[in-house]
Amino acid sequence: MGLTSHKVLAVAVLVAVLLFAATIWMWPRLSRRTPRAVLGRIGMLFATQVTIFAAVALVANQYFLFYGTWGDLFGQEQELGAVVGQAAADGKHVTVMDTQHSPVPGSRQPSVAGQIQKIAISGEKSGINSTAYVYLPPQYFQPQFRKQKFPAAEVLTGYPGVAENLIKGLNYPTTAWQLAKANKMQPMILVMLRPTVAPPRDTECVDIPGGPQTETFLAKDVPTAVSRAYRVKDVPRSWGIIGNSTGGYCALKIAMHHPEQFSVGAGLSAYYKAAEDPTTGDLFQGKDELRKRANLLWSLDHLPQGDTSLLVTSSRKGERNLKDTETFISKVKAPAQVSSIILPSGAHNFNTWRREIPPALVWMSGRLSGA
Repeated sequence: MGLTSHKVLAVAVLVAVLLFAATIWMWPRLSRRTPRAVLGRIGMLFATQVTIFAAVALVANQYFLFYGTWGDLFGQEQELGAVVGQAAADGKHVTVMDTQHSPVPGSRQPSVAGQIQKIAISGEKSGINSTAYVYLPPQYFQPQFRKQKFPAAEVLTGYPGVAENLIKGLNYPTTAWQLAKANKMQPMILVMLRPTVAPPRDTECVDIPGGPQTETFLAKDVPTAVSRAYRVKDVPRSWGIIGNSTGGYCALKIAMHHPEQFSVGAGLSAYYKAAEDPTTGDLFQGKDELRKRANLLWSLDHLPQGDTSLLVTSSRKGERNLKDTETFISKVKAPAQVSSIILPSGAHNFNTWRREIPPALVWMSGRLSGA
């Protein structure tokens, strides 16, 4: 049973309830002052608290999807190396590893519900290998659209994040399917991945001197590889990028610095300069010009602004980025354009982002074209 399975949660809750009931039932027998009774009380209390904690942790994980699998929880995901190595040896840059039904109601037919493919991407320029999930809309499989090209968007998690969060927790495929079905947005291909391409290090989507070239991978390798493998044009008007938290910072930075590849970028609850802490290590190797470039507010003041549409989000209560978001908005100048979503209240969490994703996708869709 998977970590996010309802059966696992049900078993954990059942065990916690049974142990609690057993503790109440057995307590009179364990009320003596003998060593055996004392150890029994300690054992019952300890077991009950552990099972209650496990049940609460599973509920929290089901809601926020901090971890998608048991392997992810225990740091044992190692499947990528062999698959990507074979892909690189074959001269391919995208290998389909698995397919799954899109989580929408009514049908499992790809031509009705769409399809999600788990892929391995071998970065041609960066040398980075990473997995991603590609959502293909129903129209991709319908005969009347067999020659049509579709717009696409990279969708990034926060840090550390797992790509499954974008499917199960933030509901990107389901939301895109519902909005397209309601004619509120055009069908789009979503390339869902986490920006943590050199785990456990948080590279902040920076090309680290002598280290992982994360910006190159996300800005160059992913669009090129996906455009070769799917019906997407490798031109700016066909590509957008969106993310939350760290992924939001990355999305804005990549869209700003690479208008030749992306015409649209959306940062949900983004911050505006690269974090530098024990999880990142030395990102810039003493190069101050790289540190400044990774500061989006500095970039708006000192670097040319491309013909790119940007979207930023915050809330008046609950988010800590409101002031910086307002500063960012004030600094965007033509030919760049900026829009915003400012909620009355909303904390830095999945519930807030689920409120922002539908209008963000509609906004993005209106600025992209597959033709």
